[in-house]
Amino acid sequence: MRAPIGDFDHATPVTDCLDELTGPVAAAVRAWSGGVPADRILYVDTDPRWADTAVFVEHYGRDLLERSANCVVVAGRRGAASTLAACVVLSTTRLDVNGVVRRHLGARKASFAPMDTATGETGMEYGGITPVGLPGDWPVLVDAAVVDLPYVLVGSGRRRGKLLVPGKAFAELPGAVVLEGLGTEPGAA
Repeated sequence: MRAPIGDFDHATPVTDCLDELTGPVAAAVRAWSGGVPADRILYVDTDPRWADTAVFVEHYGRDLLERSANCVVVAGRRGAASTLAACVVLSTTRLDVNGVVRRHLGARKASFAPMDTATGETGMEYGGITPVGLPGDWPVLVDAAVVDLPYVLVGSGRRRGKLLVPGKAFAELPGAVVLEGLGTEPGAA
């Protein structure tokens, strides 16, 4: 099947390649119940050597720069209480951790979660964390610009391989909250 975005050799419905995914991601696909059918989510095999964004888009298509999203794990703290959340923003933007994220989580302080925490809590590889298959009690904050795109490239849970997800499917993920301004232009205050 031809991928709807990017220059990939082949795209496969994610339901047909569950063995390529981490356990939590495969389980989420099996249990998928959103309005967007799970077979509209596609898996593309990618070489982890080309994971850096600049090299990735050179190899797989310049159009992907504007159609890729990052899934970032953050920790919000208020007193002794800590909340982990995932944030999904376009890769051309910067996550507003100390503004939108902190306020939405009701935290006094918010920061990027340490790598060991992010990978240990998600069961996914660093550099491949995806919002599909996260712990069910986590808030998943999604920038409105992500939801507006027909397809978005995001991690698959592993460094090898990516998911092509219809933008509106991000709004249907467990714990999803769509927020305006979650991703800001680099250099914006």
